[in-house]
Amino acid sequence: MNGYQKYSHVFQPLKVGNLILKNRIQFPPMVCCQSSAYGEVSQQYVDFIRMQARTGAALVTIGATPIDEETGQDYYGELNITDDAMLPGLSRIATAAHDYGAKISVEMVHGGRGAAPELLKTPYALAPSPFPLADKNRYVKEMDQKEIDHIIWKYADCAGRLAKAGFDMCMIHAAHGNLLGQFMSPHTNTRTDWYGGSFENRMRFPLQVLEAVRAKVGDRMAIEMRISGDEIIPEGMHLDDALRFLPMAEKYVDLINVSRGLIVDTRYSFYTQPPYYNEYGHNVKYAEAIKKVVHIPVSVVGSIKTLDFAEEIIAGGKADMVSMCRQLLADPDTIKKSFAGKSETVRPCLRCLQVCNKNCDDGRPVRCAINPLLGREGEISEIRPALRQKKVVVVGGGCAGMMAAQTLTARGHQVVLFEEQDHLGGHLPDINRLPFKQDLREYTEWDIQTTLACGADIRLSTRATPELVAAEAPDAILVATGSKLFTPGIPGIDLPHVTDVVSADCGRAEIGQRVVVCGGGMSGLECALGLAMQGKEVTVVDMVPVESFAKEIVKFTRNMLLHLLDEHHVKLVGEQMVRRITERGVETEGRDWRTYEYPCDTVVTAFGLKPNDELLDAFMGLADAVYPVGDCYYGEKSIGNANLTAFNFSMEV
Repeated sequence: MNGYQKYSHVFQPLKVGNLILKNRIQFPPMVCCQSSAYGEVSQQYVDFIRMQARTGAALVTIGATPIDEETGQDYYGELNITDDAMLPGLSRIATAAHDYGAKISVEMVHGGRGAAPELLKTPYALAPSPFPLADKNRYVKEMDQKEIDHIIWKYADCAGRLAKAGFDMCMIHAAHGNLLGQFMSPHTNTRTDWYGGSFENRMRFPLQVLEAVRAKVGDRMAIEMRISGDEIIPEGMHLDDALRFLPMAEKYVDLINVSRGLIVDTRYSFYTQPPYYNEYGHNVKYAEAIKKVVHIPVSVVGSIKTLDFAEEIIAGGKADMVSMCRQLLADPDTIKKSFAGKSETVRPCLRCLQVCNKNCDDGRPVRCAINPLLGREGEISEIRPALRQKKVVVVGGGCAGMMAAQTLTARGHQVVLFEEQDHLGGHLPDINRLPFKQDLREYTEWDIQTTLACGADIRLSTRATPELVAAEAPDAILVATGSKLFTPGIPGIDLPHVTDVVSADCGRAEIGQRVVVCGGGMSGLECALGLAMQGKEVTVVDMVPVESFAKEIVKFTRNMLLHLLDEHHVKLVGEQMVRRITERGVETEGRDWRTYEYPCDTVVTAFGLKPNDELLDAFMGLADAVYPVGDCYYGEKSIGNANLTAFNFSMEV
């Protein structure tokens, strides 16, 4: 069956307003931090848009674009659409998308009380009601009529500018607790004027924005609206509200994009950008309900990774269009490979958010943990053959070693990979066993199969020694020996009821009913969650404060992890150092110098990783170039660090 037959609904054109979209796949809005500090279009931004359009998506939507530079910015590096001086750059973006047959849109947003404090040019944030945010704005001003009128004008003004620049559509962002959502939600709108109180009053401001934008652009540009099918917070806006509001809004709107959650509240932010703990397609039920009450197309976003799933959603009448973001970042050829009947070759997204989201939170350009080309399209658009073929030895078949082998062979080098285990993957086959690690299991299988098929000479069950490596007479050596568990010299750590976190995760160790996990990093907390999901009674202890547990991971993933730990009654204990492990349990010492004891049946150690660098010096001098890559040398122990360092050095060989 060819791709068009298999995905006949996905590849059916869709009429949106006066636009004809070539298929039903949307590249939804995301922050990419590719503009200049002043929001000007850079060449990197144009290259990034070109990549998005080349994926084959019918509609590319630029993310989080403030309509007011003074009060509305919520991220660094957002595009400036508020000034006519930006028109030449904006036109370049539109042209880049159109060159590959995609339509281009912009998500227009005002952060309201969720605006970034460091980007505000006023002493306060604007909102419907003056509710501060503990981790953002302490000073929030209730908008008066003049400010409301000004913001309405700003939305329309920016939309007109986009139309002038050649954009096909604009998205009005009324989801996730941004300004329009704040007016609609009874949680954040306690006004007593005609913008607050009743449902009709709370909907007045967003409807006025939509009306003003439509009046400005007429039929020159389609209008999309993003809405939360549910804000999740009990006192917030829910599906019933959306079902009442959208029939009122659709006379101004051509397309509805359905999401959920509140990005400005840590308790509900992870619903807006779901980590791998979340189910796939979690917003589809909201889109299906909304589709029944409106007469315009409905698009849905949220952990939709495959064209097969997209086809199922659209064919089932649950949505007219599907938004895929992170999967198209992880593998921009997802659509093309699937259409060609090669879906098994698609690199599956981890849904980790660890680089694509964390970078942009810090104001750095977007990157991906498993796609080293992402965000560097102008610098490295593709892996090109090396000028001279070389003999390269790769030591280690874990994450970094596999990336090195794939990249080096793609460049035409002759590659020999030594791996002392009888399989590739390093730690991956062990750490992907937890029930919520489906994405990592898919990626592990893809990575191993892709490496085995890449053309490298792979020698399993072979420990690399200086003699073996020297016998290959390599021009270059990439040392990718990875990391190993750190085991401190704590009395009792070798007792029979003590096991390490990897053995616990993969099921090699027998775990009792009462468990103490020593270590509040990501691995310790995820192990604790996995055990609690089995019905175990779990306590996690660490020397750092509880509020610093798993601080190394991106906020959305961390927030959901902590939420799930609480839901499964995992006890978190901070500011206590493990001093001794006994047959009865774990003894700690607190900052108050007191000794505490936590009785248990099993102790799991999760004290982190250390570089496996014993062989590093032994390989120095055996080739003209010796590169340590991944965990064996670099400080950060992560899949992203392993892949990116291995790729970068492989491009230098």
